Amino acid sequence: MIGRVTDDGMYRVRWGEEIVAEIPGRDLVDRAPVYHPEARESADAAARRGRAIPPAPVDLDLGETLERLLDLPTVASKRWVYEQYDSSVQAGTVLGPGGDAAVLRVRGTPLGIAVTSGASGRYVWLDPYEGGKAAVAEAARNLAATGARPLGITDCLNFGNPEKPEVFYQFREACRGIADACRALRTPVTGGNVSFYNESPAGAVLPTPVIGMVGVLADVEARIPAAFRAPGDVVLCLGELRGELGASQYLSLLTGEVFGAPPRVDLEAAQALIECLVACAEHRLLASAHDVSEGGVAVTLTECAALAEEPLGLDADLTALAGTAGAEAALFGEDQGVMVVSASPERAATVVAMAREHGVAAHAIGTVGERGGAVTIRCGSRRLERPVERLRRIYEEALPRRLGGAGGTPLARGD
Repeated sequence: MIGRVTDDGMYRVRWGEEIVAEIPGRDLVDRAPVYHPEARESADAAARRGRAIPPAPVDLDLGETLERLLDLPTVASKRWVYEQYDSSVQAGTVLGPGGDAAVLRVRGTPLGIAVTSGASGRYVWLDPYEGGKAAVAEAARNLAATGARPLGITDCLNFGNPEKPEVFYQFREACRGIADACRALRTPVTGGNVSFYNESPAGAVLPTPVIGMVGVLADVEARIPAAFRAPGDVVLCLGELRGELGASQYLSLLTGEVFGAPPRVDLEAAQALIECLVACAEHRLLASAHDVSEGGVAVTLTECAALAEEPLGLDADLTALAGTAGAEAALFGEDQGVMVVSASPERAATVVAMAREHGVAAHAIGTVGERGGAVTIRCGSRRLERPVERLRRIYEEALPRRLGGAGGTPLARGD
């Protein structure tokens, strides 16, 4: 223990018996100077967001598109980076990096601490308010995917020159989105920092609010991994699949540009999904859970299969979930508030019942295949099929191939 909450309104720091700092807490919070610079969205930003999503090429190969997405540095495995550092934390790590969040054991207690961090620069660039919400909501989903209940956040807000009205607009609206999401998900901001003037002669960096979030599992043994666990397990989708392609990696892959309205975040639905996942963990219902983010549900399903210790096949059908959305939108749209989970056949019906009890849509979409099998995803009359080992190789070698690490040869179309 390093401190306690008092009722005298003073922020007090001691070194032994000596008081080395004593400041009225209200002066630090409510009486700090507040500035109101000019804030105005640029016409270019509004135009980018308002651009229509073009139709997919008629000859688009879904399997090749998935491979190219897995090869993007933003989507690909970050193993090349995190294996250069100690992630075992004095043997207290029980879920390491590579999934949605890491989980650490609290020695001498049954508790587990889950931690994650991430950012949504592309979304914030196109819609700062929705992007700010999305950064917090995804962090919360990442923790809930392990079975942890989100507790609080810290942030690192990286923006350009705030003296420019369009930059201060991005900052103000992103902060508003972060604040609204934190209130809705009950994750207070415990601290953080702001970094302005991140510019070069070529322009400002993407507005990038990085969110670090921590959560707790009442029983660390109830933790849920991201990867599928066993052949024959039922694969389910929790949440509504809308096929939102704005700001997606798929759209940039096809056009070379970042545009469109980013996926909207329903904070009430986000909280319901979190509660559902925590309840599923408490009842030991899930074998795996992984949230849908960059690259869409096709990338999420592939990661679930490829991240297994021995990669597993998959047979999934998204036809019933796609609705009026095309196969490209259903597979590669980056819908917020969607989770891919798996459960044993004996527990799948209970998972669906638990989801509905929390007001969360739940649909069985397939089964986990055999070790070393194929990843097969259907949507209407469209189908992609690739050996899981091939997909895993692309996913794992994308960074080392570019950064000079071991393994990997350039990925050619049709390879």
